[in-house]
Amino acid sequence: MEEKLAQRPASCIKIVLFGPESTGKTTLSEDLAEYFNAPMVKEYMREYLQQVWETEKRICEPRDIIPIAEGQMEAENQLAEQADELLICDTDLLELKVYSEAYYEGYCDPQLLKHALNNRYDLYFLTYIDVPWTPDDLRDRPNDREAMFDRFKSSLDQYQKPYFILKGDREKRLKMAVNKINQLLKR
Repeated sequence: MEEKLAQRPASCIKIVLFGPESTGKTTLSEDLAEYFNAPMVKEYMREYLQQVWETEKRICEPRDIIPIAEGQMEAENQLAEQADELLICDTDLLELKVYSEAYYEGYCDPQLLKHALNNRYDLYFLTYIDVPWTPDDLRDRPNDREAMFDRFKSSLDQYQKPYFILKGDREKRLKMAVNKINQLLKR
């Protein structure tokens, strides 16, 4: 399990979309990947849990966290090898850690915690809750958006991760994100 959660070294700039559910992370990830013609690591948790919901009619349980983390890192490591200068990640293990603690009374598997803290990204885009809630099979906390946003922000602050808060509509967020990424690419 240990090596399946490890982030392999890569020479590309890595960007993470980070924040509560239904705040536009996937949409912005797709927009950024298209704008920069860069690979995008999809959110494995969504794929995994949608299948669990459809086949077993159950929600996420603690036993699902490590397989989700392994799937996320497998996808990230594969795409990082293919990335020229930029990789867009529609989540990371730190996000999975935040969700684990929020849903399982503060519990986070020690291996997940270790790798969530060891993995390195150049910038996190923390997506604000100023976009409309979009319900689906997996989203379940429409009334806890502010508290969840605070959890995500606190996590970035606590672990001193580089981040920028994105607010506004889709166009405004994309423009701000593109400007920040272009600054990183110029370095």
